[in-house]
Amino acid sequence: MKPNTRPRRPQFSSGPCVKRPGWTPAVLNEAVLGRSHRSSEGKARLQQVIDKTRQVLRVPDSHRIGIVPASNTGAVEMALWSTLGCRGVDVLAWENFGQEWVKDIFGQLPLDDVRVIEADYGELPNLGSVDSDRDVVFVWNGTTSGVVVPHGDWISDTRTGITICDATSAAFAMPLPWDKLDVVTFSWQKVLGGEAAHGMLVLGPRAVERVESYSPPWPLPKIFRISKNGAINEGIFCGETINTPSMLCVEDILDALDWAESAGGLDGLIARTQENCSVIAGWVEATEWVEYLASAPESRSTTSVCLSFAEPWFADLPSEDMASVPKKMAALLADETVAFDIANYRDAPPGLRIWAGATVEREDLVALMPWLDWAYARTKSAMSTGA
Repeated sequence: MKPNTRPRRPQFSSGPCVKRPGWTPAVLNEAVLGRSHRSSEGKARLQQVIDKTRQVLRVPDSHRIGIVPASNTGAVEMALWSTLGCRGVDVLAWENFGQEWVKDIFGQLPLDDVRVIEADYGELPNLGSVDSDRDVVFVWNGTTSGVVVPHGDWISDTRTGITICDATSAAFAMPLPWDKLDVVTFSWQKVLGGEAAHGMLVLGPRAVERVESYSPPWPLPKIFRISKNGAINEGIFCGETINTPSMLCVEDILDALDWAESAGGLDGLIARTQENCSVIAGWVEATEWVEYLASAPESRSTTSVCLSFAEPWFADLPSEDMASVPKKMAALLADETVAFDIANYRDAPPGLRIWAGATVEREDLVALMPWLDWAYARTKSAMSTGA
């Protein structure tokens, strides 16, 4: 039967993610509009974003934090183009975005010594095979596979290479070992539900030393340039952005960071995420037709929860029908204004992907679970009878 209770907020997209509870456009009323972002007021707002980010994420003073163009993708590309090339590179890939960095490093950068360490969707690659004398590029949380790096113990404290970590769906929801991470990137539109198009770039001392001691042999577009006259461009890390930011987006992320502090800071955000994830975990355990895409419990993401279908009925379907199951379910749920955008990522195995980050309310996930059963039963029945 169709459930009676709907989630109050049906936004379970894995990015852009739902705004923080209680958000209204009124939070943007004090935005610095019609003014230069390089005015004293504009730069002060940008510096506030950096300072509040440091406070909430507990980024050590040894690490610089900058606001850069083009969301997390821009921040990652900035790091890749500005730091790689002086030693061998290991690239870890077990889902779509890791594979994208493989394509860029192999296809765009003229590097001679690249090793790709891969795993299928649902699995982690062999982290022990990473060579600490080489640079390593990896995603902390696989948003399209629901597979997360469980810890940073595999990263050597005596490494001579640098670690470049795409942490966009992990930052603000999972603890990050800053002493192990030399470059960290993320964006505003994931765990904090901010607006898109702006990226965050965090550089540790090893990364700064690399930027100041190594000049890549290829041309660097303006938006990729971290150094200036042979030294780190300190302006990037004190609110002097490379290009013009949206001050509406800046005001929005300041509101989100204020909310994060009021929710208990990093500990509170992690707790909210874990509580949300536990709702899904309890339902999965009690439900026969679904299972996690991530095979190992310790590597299951708490933000982008990816699920696959477990029934023999599904396994016997032709591949094109398999792909249609999550699409049909997602369409049913969207039509009922119950859940938006929860089908699997287009290149991932057929399944569901439910965002459980800190801006999601636990009671909305509780309300969603019976609707998933309803949508699956409706889809299975229709496909079985040819309706």
